[in-house]
Amino acid sequence: MADGLFDEGLFEAQVQQDADEAVAANAPLPVRMRPRTLDEVVGQDHLLHPGAPLRRLVEGGASASVVLYGPPGTGKTTLASLVSLATGRRFVALSALSAGVKEVRAVIEEARRRLGRRSERTVLFIDEVHRFSRTQQDALLGAVEDRIILLVAATTENPFFSVVAPLLSRSLVLQLRPLDDEAVRALVRRALVEERGLGGRLDLAADAEEHLVRLAGGDARRALTALEAAAEASGSVGETTITLDTVEDTVNRAAVRYDRQGDQHYDVTSAFIKSIRGSDVDAALHYLARMVAAGEDPRFIARRLVVHASEDIGLADPTALTAAVSAAQAVQLIGMPEARLALAQATIHLATAPKSNAVITAIDAAVADVNRGAVGAVPPHLRDGHYAGAARLGHAERYRYPHDVPEGVLPQQYPPDQLVGRDYYQPVARGAERALADRVPRLRRVVRGDDASGDGAGRDGQ
Repeated sequence: MADGLFDEGLFEAQVQQDADEAVAANAPLPVRMRPRTLDEVVGQDHLLHPGAPLRRLVEGGASASVVLYGPPGTGKTTLASLVSLATGRRFVALSALSAGVKEVRAVIEEARRRLGRRSERTVLFIDEVHRFSRTQQDALLGAVEDRIILLVAATTENPFFSVVAPLLSRSLVLQLRPLDDEAVRALVRRALVEERGLGGRLDLAADAEEHLVRLAGGDARRALTALEAAAEASGSVGETTITLDTVEDTVNRAAVRYDRQGDQHYDVTSAFIKSIRGSDVDAALHYLARMVAAGEDPRFIARRLVVHASEDIGLADPTALTAAVSAAQAVQLIGMPEARLALAQATIHLATAPKSNAVITAIDAAVADVNRGAVGAVPPHLRDGHYAGAARLGHAERYRYPHDVPEGVLPQQYPPDQLVGRDYYQPVARGAERALADRVPRLRRVVRGDDASGDGAGRDGQ
């Protein structure tokens, strides 16, 4: 059973050391150019320096299970295939798309037998492990903990969201980085000249190369797929140079790397809000466009704008909340794609508005006091006096009515005794809140009796 699973893995499990035998001649260019040694791997130096866990794993010296986490095209499958070359190991590959608990347990049982009879270690590679259910992931725990198997799991989603905590605690989480432009450029140039690639049959114009690098967005697979498509188009008309026009004609647009159910959802949303908070209107519009292009629920975007209007702008621009709520209403009324205009308008408004976090700071400070028990009794003169018997309890007596004085504000205790003098709201000196930065201290002085100018006759019993 285990041998059958070995043969039906996501990719050819046993990589042959002879490249001519390893890859079929008609395989896609990204597969043909998959690195065959660690020296050919680019862009992950932080994981592959001498003594690093991943290098020791590939070289056969590590015994800890690992979760490889990173965006598409950064080398997760490549590194797993290199692990298969380590001597003294049996390599088994399962795809989370097709394997279930039964298949996982069969691999573990076979690994147990081989370890006991031959002292042969088993490396189990699981691609897209985030697609495994909790039950399937739990089935791995005992074997990973007892080191019956050495697990190499790959995922494009943040494992701290998608992998169960007990499995994470038994594994090293290694994050692969998106390839930088120079790494992608090196791979493109290697594919142009090596025989397993395009074999030097075509040249690549400099502007076409730049476009491929930009198009990749850190994804080697995307760059090589686009290169192969452009090469086929050039070859079909007898051209010997791949031009920018050819690349643009064969690749309509870059795919948006964004998964509404994965960590990219959180990362792009976070970048969107932080760009607005930082008053970078252009970056904010970029992240808005990414969410719109990826099909994000416009109601979610609108809700984030409404929250942000109070959290990071507040009374520095009192119209910001109105603009955000109006955009949310427009989303409900007209839907996409037209609602993108209202979302963009609100984004521009919020990004260019003066900023203040005084609202969230104030309410969070007040809630913190309540949570620690600083509540106190409501002062008697503020209590409800509109029911029979309230007067006998002394409720609402000596309450002073602010509208009875010309200034509309007068000395009177409002908070519980233990919170007298506690300041929550701290307006900033930016935007419309600048006026409040002057007004609020004056109001506090009058209300607390530090300034007699606001005094006046009162009216009891209200």
